[in-house]
Amino acid sequence: MKLSVVDTVTPEDQEALLTGLRAYNQQFIDFSGWGDLAVYVRDEQGTMLGGLIGRCKGEWLDISYLWVSSETRGSGVGSQIMQAAEAEAKRRGCKQALVDTVSFQARPFYEKQGYQLQTTLQDYPYPGMQRHYLTKAL
Repeated sequence: MKLSVVDTVTPEDQEALLTGLRAYNQQFIDFSGWGDLAVYVRDEQGTMLGGLIGRCKGEWLDISYLWVSSETRGSGVGSQIMQAAEAEAKRRGCKQALVDTVSFQARPFYEKQGYQLQTTLQDYPYPGMQRHYLTKAL
């Protein structure tokens, strides 16, 4: 047996690890119906102004990324993106949503959307910052 520590994850190594992890997890979890969910907003020229990338996992929408361009913020586009993602997640059978955000990002925005703080990690990723985890019943 050989133990190695590396600073670059190759696609092959990641796939080998995930294949083993999925095989184990499939004993306990039904992965059918799991899948990506994305909502994008673009201007007339096709330039992205904002969007959300998440994944439906069982009965949960797991939001990975939400971004709205600085010139579009405050226009209601972020709320529209969230509402569209939540509606699609509900259509797919999700009953809950999860998002995490760092203290300098969008916690007040998510709370305005009805998300409730569940826990906070202090000094993440650096001293003086926090990572907040919020959920919402759909």
